[in-house]
Amino acid sequence: MKEVLYNYDNLTIDDIDETVIRTKGLIINDNDEITLGYCDGTYQFPGGHLEENEELSDCLLREIKEETGIEVKDAKLNPFQKITYYSKNYHNTGLNRKNEIYYYIVRTNTKFDISNSSLDEWEKARGFTVKTIPLKDYEKVLIDSIPDNPRNPVIVEEMLDVIKEYNKIKDR
Repeated sequence: MKEVLYNYDNLTIDDIDETVIRTKGLIINDNDEITLGYCDGTYQFPGGHLEENEELSDCLLREIKEETGIEVKDAKLNPFQKITYYSKNYHNTGLNRKNEIYYYIVRTNTKFDISNSSLDEWEKARGFTVKTIPLKDYEKVLIDSIPDNPRNPVIVEEMLDVIKEYNKIKDR
């Protein structure tokens, strides 16, 4: 598994006040299309926060179901990339945060069913939807979305890095 660290504030582990762990899935079908969440002007890989006493793969499957309505069964899930962010004063909370994000490849031809999802209030209020796009168009779609949200330059950079790693390992 490839590991990447973003530490723009030059924090040390001793500077960290809290750690949050997330999982995200690259949901790819046999037509080389990827399913993405779109909310508040930002594309995201489906996924979310690890709950107490939850395994990483269980978190991923739960979050995919909650956000896309897709129930993944009998998948062999192993993360292929981990990105860690050290963030000073995370979202002006006064806390320094370590975010660990584990990325998985999820192969399925099951189409998203937003009516079978269970979005939270924040997602509903910001118009969360799901889109499936051809992988060949992925980079252009993301780059074109950069002006839609001030957070997009960082999010798009991360997503492009993850897809670059996926492309390196997909044919192994």
